[in-house]
Amino acid sequence: MTDPLERALAELSRTEGGPDTLALLVRDQDTRRMLLLRAVLDAAEAAGPADCPPAAKRRLREDWALLVAADRTAEGPSPARARLTHPLTGPWARRCLTALTARDHTRTAELQPDLAYFSAVAVAAAARAGLPFTTEVTARDGVLCLPSLGALRTARAGGAEIGIRHKNGRLTLRQRGACDVHVRLEQGIGAWSGAPAWTPAHALPGLLPGAAPVPLDDLDPYRTPPRNSGRLAFSGPTGPDHAERKRWLQAWTGTAQALRTGGEQRLTETVTLLRCLVPLAPPPGSDGRGSSSGTRREAFGALLSTTPATATAFAATLVHEMQHTKLAALGELVELHRAGPEARYFAPWRPDPRPYDGLLHGTYAHLALAGHFQRTALAEPARREAAWAEHARYHAQVAAALPALVASPDLTPVGRRFVDGMAAAHERLSARPAPRGHTARAQAYVKAVRTLWAQRQPPTPPIPNR
Repeated sequence: MTDPLERALAELSRTEGGPDTLALLVRDQDTRRMLLLRAVLDAAEAAGPADCPPAAKRRLREDWALLVAADRTAEGPSPARARLTHPLTGPWARRCLTALTARDHTRTAELQPDLAYFSAVAVAAAARAGLPFTTEVTARDGVLCLPSLGALRTARAGGAEIGIRHKNGRLTLRQRGACDVHVRLEQGIGAWSGAPAWTPAHALPGLLPGAAPVPLDDLDPYRTPPRNSGRLAFSGPTGPDHAERKRWLQAWTGTAQALRTGGEQRLTETVTLLRCLVPLAPPPGSDGRGSSSGTRREAFGALLSTTPATATAFAATLVHEMQHTKLAALGELVELHRAGPEARYFAPWRPDPRPYDGLLHGTYAHLALAGHFQRTALAEPARREAAWAEHARYHAQVAAALPALVASPDLTPVGRRFVDGMAAAHERLSARPAPRGHTARAQAYVKAVRTLWAQRQPPTPPIPNR
């Protein structure tokens, strides 16, 4: 293992990560995204005409050529590369590749509109690069989404054809049976139009002065997983109205300070890794007051979340989810373990058994939160008691989960060093414990949760005589 990777492993095992380590993760993920896109194009070229007709292949080549032209035309950072490495391009590419390589052809019917979305990606990148062009794209389900710009509700339902012309920062969208829609690109994210059929993309300002704005993406058709994906379901996408976007901005405005209070590292990793926010609806049955958040391995840099209640709460969400982002990226660089998917481990924060990888991810995120709230308790007198209570809970939960992680025979040598680093970081937190009452309550809580969890597990079948 190279020295930079060794250093990255040591830093990440402590739930940290300096600029070089974070840059390593970002660089590797961007490279993997470009390889994934190349795989999609190659698979489309190799597909038979029933799966990918000649017209679709020709259009993919034209879209790629437009992206290459945009990359060459742009001055400074390339909008084409930014669009291809944007988090939500990942789920689209993975979906297309799965359909193109599926032997049972179960997704062939959905493939054509999926491939057609690449045209919208190319159009958005070329417009951002200032490249003049004229082309035609296909809407999906009555909506044409142009990433980072906005979305057009078409005059006809289904896959309407939309002519697009771009010149001097102005898009003209033309469709049969409707007036032309003129759209003026805005700096960074969004595009303005007076047409009621046009919805602009939105963004929140950078967390720090000079930092890039963070898209608040409620338009991308691939922003949440399909509801029948068989995985833990998110609460579902939503389209925030003006009042809801204002609540996002209010919480976001104080988030940088809340992150910094819990450690400068938390602010640095968020600014470096967070590329996109996806608004989620409140969980079902929560009367609109519940919260939900998550990340997607195939969408590096995206955070899906319900509207944050406060800056403090959102900072904790970011600390939690950025650990999942880091650990998922590290897991693609090195093999940490060879454990299977069997769900059999106790996690104090979940009612159901967890697979080893799920336990590792959860413990890693909770370890970071324990450190975040410890530093907050030491730095903020007004929030001290609440922060100590949070720290004690997370610290006790990690203490209950670590033995199973450390004892696993499925750890690789690299994974062994990583988990040992987590255990050492947990031990260092013990040097500044929470007040005794908070610690006692947290330990009693974890003990009660473990007892209840054990009672709910099915009895272990007896080992048969041989």
